[in-house]
Amino acid sequence: MKAGLIAAGLGERLRAHGMTLPKPLVPVAGRPLIDYVLAAVATAGLRQVACIVNEESRGIEEHCRTQWPHLAFDFIRRTTPSSMESLFTLRPLLTGEPFVLLTVDAVFAPKLLAQFLTAAAARADAHAVLALSTFVDDEKPLYARLAADGRISALGADAQPRDLREAALVTAGFYVFHPAIFDEIVFARQAGFTALRQFLGHLLRRGYRFYGERIGKTVDVDRPEDIAVAEAFVRSDFRP
Repeated sequence: MKAGLIAAGLGERLRAHGMTLPKPLVPVAGRPLIDYVLAAVATAGLRQVACIVNEESRGIEEHCRTQWPHLAFDFIRRTTPSSMESLFTLRPLLTGEPFVLLTVDAVFAPKLLAQFLTAAAARADAHAVLALSTFVDDEKPLYARLAADGRISALGADAQPRDLREAALVTAGFYVFHPAIFDEIVFARQAGFTALRQFLGHLLRRGYRFYGERIGKTVDVDRPEDIAVAEAFVRSDFRP
């Protein structure tokens, strides 16, 4: 299995607070943010990584090739308007078999990815398997609702908890996709979708088979205050 890594965001909220490094290289507990994802990739036994970075970023490719020489990287340098378009841009590198897609924002215990991939492999009929977490600390979390058989029955506002007895589940920043999802690229662009969550919602409505797998805590790093949360999480040895 190949890993796709979206690292093309501009990190505008971090820049607004004076952080000049490209977002993937922003230090979290002494390590660049991107290293947490790559550590998980390596722990899961994956080797091939297709990564998109934006045209303004400098130093990301050099860092990855120097610090992770046992991983085989293919880089695309392109500035895209959304994570959805970043995924579409990676398409030529992610055909032929299911792949795992990760975003550079997520900080989580390295073992979680391997556990998730094992669970996802059991969903032989899946077009998508989404990692889900009960830890909600995002400005705009993408909620998911699971049916009894593990299939995702709703995403977004329709999936928010109905009452306090129902635990919230949100997407955790990594996914397994079948390349068949790329058949919907033309429709997504014609429909004017501007976010990956819109594309996922469209796929679900179209009848693509979506499953969810509960995983442990992940911390999404978008704002300066998120760095403090992530650092405390790392220093606790990734305890919830």
